[in-house]
Amino acid sequence: MTTSPTVPGIATQSQIFWRFWSASALSRTGSKVTVVALPLVALTTLHATTFQVTLLAAASQAAWLLLGLPAGVIAQKVPLRSLQVTMDLVRAVAMGSIPVAWWLDRLTFGHLLLAALITGMATVLFDIGNSTFLPTLVSKDELTARNSLISATEAVTATGAPSVGGLLIKVVGAVNVLVIDSVSYLLSAAILWTLPESKPKAQPRVPVLTLMREGCAFVMRHPVMRPCVIWATLSNFCTAALMALTPLYLVREVGASPTVVGLVIAADGVGSLIGSMVATRLSARVGTARAMIVSGIVGGALALVIPMTTTQGTIFFFIAGNAAVAMGVVIGSIVTRTHRQVESPPELLSRVMATVRFISWGALPLGALFSGVLANAFGLRPALWIVCAGFLLAPVVLMMSTVRKLRDLSEVRV
Repeated sequence: MTTSPTVPGIATQSQIFWRFWSASALSRTGSKVTVVALPLVALTTLHATTFQVTLLAAASQAAWLLLGLPAGVIAQKVPLRSLQVTMDLVRAVAMGSIPVAWWLDRLTFGHLLLAALITGMATVLFDIGNSTFLPTLVSKDELTARNSLISATEAVTATGAPSVGGLLIKVVGAVNVLVIDSVSYLLSAAILWTLPESKPKAQPRVPVLTLMREGCAFVMRHPVMRPCVIWATLSNFCTAALMALTPLYLVREVGASPTVVGLVIAADGVGSLIGSMVATRLSARVGTARAMIVSGIVGGALALVIPMTTTQGTIFFFIAGNAAVAMGVVIGSIVTRTHRQVESPPELLSRVMATVRFISWGALPLGALFSGVLANAFGLRPALWIVCAGFLLAPVVLMMSTVRKLRDLSEVRV
């Protein structure tokens, strides 16, 4: 599935990429505001229980289990630009329905849960289409740099949006802030519509299950992609558990305000930004495989300072640990994503991306639910200690695999 990266007389390759980048940045900015706003709507407006808040976090990510594999086949069979525009519009309606229901005094926890699930399903299709679309817009030589730029942008939005979101929540309320997310999806759809369409190639009819099996088989037989998928799965599981516990722990154990919650969540973006800025240079200096292992060990070790936050006076521990975890995860994500985009056969790319995300991102709702079970059984602080300790498992997997013997992930090919 490819298309010409330029459209004569309409836009240069560079202009097309920057439109792609702008749409992604707008969409993610609104989404990061929602990361703060949605659980606070449940906590402060609907007075949800601990398990309900973690269930809401799980619902936002459950779509990776439901649609992760079929999404790769869908992205291979439909025009990619149209897919992304449609999913942006679906997300705009789902998020926009929450403030409308609240204004009409009809908002319920069930409504929040359904909106989170629908938005999550649309995000799965959007993200698979988005990651498959990028290689059709830029050359292979530019992929690592463009992926780093996109990751850096995501980090900036992850830093600024939650902080601004926390302040906006204090001024206008958590429900009204969700309007921003809805508008961001509309703007993203409008920009994406100006990009050249990527039409699928005519292919022989093959059963959907066969197509999904081919993508899974390629990933699971690959000596490098397989351990990298396990690394990503463990990292995502613990990240989702930490994100689900963060607003609960900060509000109920530390007594933090929405503004402080936003600032702490923003630390994730600071770490992501640092990771995206150093990923290319670190990989060039020590190799992509070694960069993953080293950053994973450093991030996992520093995650253990997070539970040392017990009052607002010790909030620095949470901020520093959160940033360190994000830095390690982003460095690994950049090098593994680029490796998959370059090493996967073009006809398998969308299914490879979908397989990886189905497995690794499918761990997100499980991690969120796991944190709720831990918190109910042992309390918020013991649960936080267990989750933070789990981040060290990811680099251990790499150390026990083929990756340990490599300098660069691309040294092994199939």
